Amino acid sequence: MVKKLKALAKSDDKQLADAVRASAQQIWQAGLGAFAKAQEEGGKVFAKLVKEGTDLQKRTQRLAEGKVSDVAGTVSKVADSVSKQAAGSWDKLEQVFEDRVSRSLKSLGVPTQKDIQALTKRVEDLNKAVATLSGKKTTVTKTVSRAAVKKAPVKTAAVKKTAAKTNGRKAAAAAK
Repeated sequence: MVKKLKALAKSDDKQLADAVRASAQQIWQAGLGAFAKAQEEGGKVFAKLVKEGTDLQKRTQRLAEGKVSDVAGTVSKVADSVSKQAAGSWDKLEQVFEDRVSRSLKSLGVPTQKDIQALTKRVEDLNKAVATLSGKKTTVTKTVSRAAVKKAPVKTAAVKKTAAKTNGRKAAAAAK
């Protein structure tokens, strides 16, 4: 087109003006055609871009959900492990505490529940033996329940010594 314009420029001015008008008209029409094509294709391109964006969003959501479930599983395992360790530590601590309290009570001379139950059984057996020897009917005695054992006052070694002294004085007074 440029060659054509140069050739016409040498010839006639009127022909040059007509050629410039025709060329401008073609450029204008080409622009309108490009605009129409872009407008027509733009809707299709836009719809295609929306579809690709939706697909990409779905893929990333699936990946993110997979990662979240992996992390949740890992956190759950760690939490279980920590809770098991804590429970084990509390059990050990409880056992150490019970052992120390038991040793302390034993050193003070406080009878255990097993000791009290054994004594109760022995007293019952002795009551039956005395009743049999004396020819009286045996009376049924109730065994001491756990609640009664817990509520019964506990005598320490000092209390036992004081009771022994008092009983000794009463016996001496009765002998006079």
